[in-house]
Amino acid sequence: MYKWTYATKIGNVTIGASDHHITYLKTHDACEGKFKETPLIQKAYGQLLEYLGVSRREFDLPFQLQGTDFQQRVWKTSCNIPYGTTTSYKDLAKTIGNLKAVRAVGAANGQNPIWIVVPCHRVIGSNGSLTGYGGGLPLKKKLLELESRYNEGH
Repeated sequence: MYKWTYATKIGNVTIGASDHHITYLKTHDACEGKFKETPLIQKAYGQLLEYLGVSRREFDLPFQLQGTDFQQRVWKTSCNIPYGTTTSYKDLAKTIGNLKAVRAVGAANGQNPIWIVVPCHRVIGSNGSLTGYGGGLPLKKKLLELESRYNEGH
């Protein structure tokens, strides 16, 4: 496992990777591994900069998520939320086939190790409120505003 930290307009971002997959992307450094900037980490950073510069709407990166089967389903389903749109925790629970799992969906999103690439920031409360985000609500708000600005311009 390798990792590298970059300064970005959303703060320091640490990207972690194995030899073949991105395994971690967060705004703080809590991942295991040695500091080494690999070509895959550089590619992820380039795509992150494009996303933050609103010239990229989707990431094209090999990534591997470690989690339970339930978490994997939540994260995979979150990847289908279109750029610039949101869904509720309730609707996401319904999509994965367990309407009673609203809180578990929130907990799974809270454990998402690859923020932004797996866009759990696009999941909001049923009443439209911004609730819970591992990176903090100010970052969630900033990411949603970034995506909405892109949609307004296109």
